[in-house]
Amino acid sequence: MRPALSIKRVLPRSLFGRSLMMVIMPVVLLQIVVAYIFYERHWDEVTRRLGFSVAGDIAAVIDLLRDAPDPAQKKRILDMARIDMDLQISFEPGKRIQHPMNGGAFYSILDRMVGRAIEERFGVPYKIDTTSLEDRILISLQLSDGVLRVITPQKRLFSTTTYIFIMWMIGTSVVLLAVAVVFLRNQIRPIRRLAEAADSFGKGRDVDDFHPSGAAEIRRAAAAFLVMRERIQRQITQRTEMLAGVSHDLRTPLTRMKLELALLGDSDEVRELKRDVADMEKMITGYLAFARGQDSEAAVATDLPELLNEVVSDARRQGGDVALLADPNMVVPIRPNAFRRCVMNLVENAIRHARHVQITARRLADSIEIAVDDDGPGIPADRREDVFRAFTRLDRSRNPETGGVGLGLTIARDVIRGHGGDITLSQAPSGGLRALLRMPV
Repeated sequence: MRPALSIKRVLPRSLFGRSLMMVIMPVVLLQIVVAYIFYERHWDEVTRRLGFSVAGDIAAVIDLLRDAPDPAQKKRILDMARIDMDLQISFEPGKRIQHPMNGGAFYSILDRMVGRAIEERFGVPYKIDTTSLEDRILISLQLSDGVLRVITPQKRLFSTTTYIFIMWMIGTSVVLLAVAVVFLRNQIRPIRRLAEAADSFGKGRDVDDFHPSGAAEIRRAAAAFLVMRERIQRQITQRTEMLAGVSHDLRTPLTRMKLELALLGDSDEVRELKRDVADMEKMITGYLAFARGQDSEAAVATDLPELLNEVVSDARRQGGDVALLADPNMVVPIRPNAFRRCVMNLVENAIRHARHVQITARRLADSIEIAVDDDGPGIPADRREDVFRAFTRLDRSRNPETGGVGLGLTIARDVIRGHGGDITLSQAPSGGLRALLRMPV
């Protein structure tokens, strides 16, 4: 398992990076194989043959010089070698070569090939200097009566097609890779747009400008997303219309019951019935508010600290001791009324059971965090998820006489999940309950 984990850490995480790697790796491996074969076979063979050609010319000139009877003929042979063979030959009688190579370690393929040709042709100590002269090579041969020095152009021993081949190989690879990068970016862009559209829709934002594009498979996925979005929106619309009808149908008999009870006088039985009707109306209102949620509201860029200040002001008017600590310049796309209701439900829930409430809002790299802390009795850890269920009240941890029908936290989580976030409960630093709201931006 360890090697697999280490490979995953090295591999790119994005589809574009992995696709690009699948294109680049074969090209790079092909270049390495071709370069190896070329350097170890082609260039080696070409340089060796050029070296043997120069060594053969030098041997021919030496033989002619040995057979020449007088200095005039020797001078004519040297001129012929300079003009026809491009070899500048000089002889230093009585000299000795300092530090001859004699098959030692060479520093380049050129030294190695020329040295091998000289060894096979002459079998005498020699020395090759490829750096002292700018574009020429100095070859020194140790003869019996002195040192023969030969200066020849590098072009006689070096094939310029090597660099041309490498330049063409690298140039075409760069062009092809650039074309591949552009092509891959165009293919990845529809996938990114689909991911962004799905993410925006999950956060409750409009994605009306999204249209299928790209390859056939990506278009099919985009078309499936659009169909899914239409089904969800149609379902939401049907639910809203149904709730509007339910609201009208339920409120009408409740209003009649309240009027009839008002005409019956003021007895204990009437007061009990009025209280039951009020509780029923309160439960229906809470249920309709929960079911309606934030469906009909559009997301707009909202100044979050200003919205939280409004929530704090409303809570203080209700008699709550609420403090706010928020980072400045947090403008995020949200449904402001639904979001205000979400935070207000958390604050009202805290006010009912605590003396002091602290709201802290901060912006992270890619999300917003809002913490609502109180100093009340809190909620046991094993019951914190239960309070998010509709009409759930924790009798032992919260006073049942403080009002509410058990929908405050349910509505709050429904709203924040409609924005792509979530709410978690934990223990506050002051010992009470912390409601932590996280929302991506």
